[in-house]
This record gives sequence, C-alpha cells and structure tokens, in this order.
Amino acid sequence: MKIPLTPLRCLHRAIDLYGAKTGVVCGDKRFTYTEFGQRCQGLASALQKAGVAAGDRVGFLSFNTHRLLEGYFGAPQAHAMLMPLNIRLTPPELGAILQHSEPKILFHENDFAPMLEALRKAWPGMKTINLDTEYADFLATGTPERADILRYDEDSIAELFYTSGSTGTPKGVMLSHRTVYMHAMAVAGVFNHDDNGVELHTIPLFHANGWGRAQTSTMMGLKQVMLRRFDPATVCRLVQDEGATTMSLVPTMAGALLMFNELAHYNLSSLRQINIGGAASSPELIKRMEKAFNCEVLAGYGLTETSPVASSARPKGTVTHPDEHDRYRRQAMAGWPLQGTELRVVDAEMHDVPRDMASIGEVVIFGDNVMDGYYKDPEGTKAVMTGPWFHSGDMAVWDQDGYVQIVDRKKDIIISGG
Repeated sequence: MKIPLTPLRCLHRAIDLYGAKTGVVCGDKRFTYTEFGQRCQGLASALQKAGVAAGDRVGFLSFNTHRLLEGYFGAPQAHAMLMPLNIRLTPPELGAILQHSEPKILFHENDFAPMLEALRKAWPGMKTINLDTEYADFLATGTPERADILRYDEDSIAELFYTSGSTGTPKGVMLSHRTVYMHAMAVAGVFNHDDNGVELHTIPLFHANGWGRAQTSTMMGLKQVMLRRFDPATVCRLVQDEGATTMSLVPTMAGALLMFNELAHYNLSSLRQINIGGAASSPELIKRMEKAFNCEVLAGYGLTETSPVASSARPKGTVTHPDEHDRYRRQAMAGWPLQGTELRVVDAEMHDVPRDMASIGEVVIFGDNVMDGYYKDPEGTKAVMTGPWFHSGDMAVWDQDGYVQIVDRKKDIIISGG
C-alpha cells in the first residue's frame, strides 16, 4: 500500500510512542509530545479558520521558540507552506522576500514590531500576528484534530526557505512533503538513534543547519531544547541542566564556545556528539572541540536546496586512520553522503574528476533530499539542474572512499556572521 510521505508522520509517531514524555523545552515552558502535538494540530485548524488555503505561505519571523517549532507541523497540516524568515535580514531584504512569496499570514515576535510598518507596505496582503501577545488567542480558535495522512499529496510543497542571497537575489527553495520526510529518514539513519537523546537547537531554525533536525528529533522522540539566542553561557547551562546529548554549530559558534572562560565550570558530560557545518572546518578546530567537550565532533555538508544535510564526516567502517591527525583531517571534511543521496565531483562536462584529493571539480548532488525547485522561478531551477543532478556551486576534491572536501565556490562570496 502506498501511503503519502509527509513530515506529519514524524509528529504522529512522537505522539503515539512518546506522548507522556517531555518533548519540547522552551524557557520555563515544558510540553509533553501529546501537548506539543495538540498545539501543532490546533495551529493547523486555526490557520484554516483564518482563511489559509492549500498552497498559501505562512511566514515566521522568530528566534528559536516552541511556537516556531509548532509551525513546522501546523502549517503543513493546514496544507500550507511553512516559511521561516532570516531574522538577520534588513527590512528591505525581508520586504523583497514578502513581495515575492506573498504570505497569507506573518507571525512575528515583539522584537520585530518596529519593522512591521515597512513589511506591511512591502506586502499589504498579509495578516500579521504577534507571537508574544496574540498567538495564544489565535491558537485557541483552533480545534486539535489528527491529520488524515491519506488526504495529503506528498508532492505538494511543505516548506519554503529563501537562500541568503550571498550570490545574488534570494531564491525560494521549495521542499515537498516527500522531500522533507525522506530527509528526516536519512538523518535518522545516521544520527539520533537513542530515544533518550536530547537535542539542543543551537542554530536558528530558519538556517539550514537548524531546521534540518526538527522532524527527525520529533520522529525519534528526543527531548528538544530551544535556544532562543546563541550565547556560550546559556548553551553550557542548558547542556548541564537538560542533559543535552547533541547540538549543531557553525564554526564561529564553536570558536566562541572555545573562547568562553567559564567553560570548565559546567558539567558538559552528557554531550555525545557535536555537528559542525555552514562553513568549512579545520582539523585543528575538530581536535580542540573534542578535547574541550570530550565527545565526538563531526563536520558535514549541505545546502538549503538539499533539505539540507547531504553528507557528514562520520566514521566509515572501510576507512582506517594511521594516526590521530588523519582522523581529525577526515572529520573536518564534508564527508560522505547520507542514505538516499549521491555526491559526485565533476568537470564542466559532468565527467567525474580523479579521486586523488588534488583534482578540483564541482559538487553535484542526486537524491531524495534535492529540492523540488525554486519558487516562481522555473528558469532558475533549470539553470542549476543537469537532468536529476543539482549543481551546488561548491568546488571540491574527493578520494577513493567517497570523502569530499570543499575547497572553494564557483563565485566569490562574502560570509558575515557564519
């Protein structure tokens, strides 16, 4: 029997198998998975009562909170597209995205109230709802009802993420229910095997490294701890108090933690794995992080267009390390692909470059996790695809074991703030 693939099945599994367990921790609030599920389902109902129809966009301008996490399931259950926005963008940049995406509703935190007038001018067709003062009343208008999975089209778009625009105008990356679910399954096959695990959401959920773990963490019944803003002291306190076992970082965040003078004063022994992505790591960074946190530290690779995780530098049974330096070297690489994903390093004619860690080519990606296209931009979509292969724009070398090392971009870019 063919059952639609949708991230809503991740939520249902959490409710059915872990209903009484604390599922989400956000500040002084704690929700069991039953309570969290009811809030997600209530949000879906409230959205539909507010006029949100299939295919409508539902925007969130928010730091990491339980309300944003609820949107990851509430909006798709309402057959809408979840659209988390980058809170670091300027009003003109956000306005351009809103004009392009035309959301039906924009949820926002108090912090962003000063820019609302400009955002409403950019796109007057949206309703705005304050997450701090109006969300609870809005949620109360809904009726928590379990979604009938069979009524969902797995090829319909569940999420819409706008790229940073560092290489041009931001593009809306469309991810279908099927794509999001398959990515969650692939990540679950590599990480989060222990349902006693605790995921600390250190990276903003609008960022690829952040939202790529929300569905898997829910499906696997992990306790999810929301970090509203990154601060080394808060990270260490939450690891200590909540027993966090896993977190993801970009290299600048890892560097800030290593420079934190009070690091040794916290009990961080619960940590089992730290994943670093978003920019290139170095063997020295991996080494320093492992010694400071006494756990496995792995780099990885992905893009918004790949849902996002495409590869990780996890250990491979067929690879042995002659010494510790070689192990750190490999753990700092982009690594090798997740299940359901194929990576190649190719020349301009799509021929594989030699696997000699010296010949440079472009990373192309094929798999279940590749985006369903750019929103309202068929030409842009066509430009980055060769048949089923997505052109990443990242230049790399690789070896006989399938390990990939990113070395450059096809176009020069400036990265500010990680």
